[in-house]
Amino acid sequence: MSDYVEKKQARDKELRRAARIRQMKKRAKWLLLTAMVVGAGYRVFTISDKPQEPTLGQYFQAQSRDHIAAGASHPDYNSNPPTGGWHYATPVQSGIYDQQFQDEQLLHNLEHGHIWIAYQSDLPKDEIEKLADIAKSYGSKIIMTPRPNNPTPISVIAWEYLLNINTFDEQKINDFIGEHRGKGPEAIPDFGFKDFRGQATPTPNPSL
Repeated sequence: MSDYVEKKQARDKELRRAARIRQMKKRAKWLLLTAMVVGAGYRVFTISDKPQEPTLGQYFQAQSRDHIAAGASHPDYNSNPPTGGWHYATPVQSGIYDQQFQDEQLLHNLEHGHIWIAYQSDLPKDEIEKLADIAKSYGSKIIMTPRPNNPTPISVIAWEYLLNINTFDEQKINDFIGEHRGKGPEAIPDFGFKDFRGQATPTPNPSL
């Protein structure tokens, strides 16, 4: 065999070897890209499939935002205390009270983003004062009243969210208020928070 033929065969062999290497690199590149795409898709799926962090309190979709006349009948609310639905046109001045109000009036406060702290009338006095201290620490968008019809000693209510608890829990109450206060469907400024216990009920202000 001549040197020319041998060199040609060697060159052809080297060309085939180089072609195989290029093909292998190309396949490896596609395999890596496919693995990356599959991995990213799996990560997105697993993240979206994870349960979201629970929102504090139980959610109840508002049944209505309609105003009704004082004393007018309406369908039953879907929670106790109610968290949204038919309500009176005038809210209550924010503050701490030792008297009960109609649920329908306080629902208007919730619509404005207020938090309603309601407690059974026989709640120990020291726990009532602890609730009052929490209310005072915020200074606005808080209503605190007794409510004999509570299903638990203490209820903390926001628009569409409800926290019923059997014992005073400062951390849980503050967490709920921090998450839901000011988030009602109507962003109305709130002024005049006060401890009204032992005082005459303030004249309702429709603008609050």
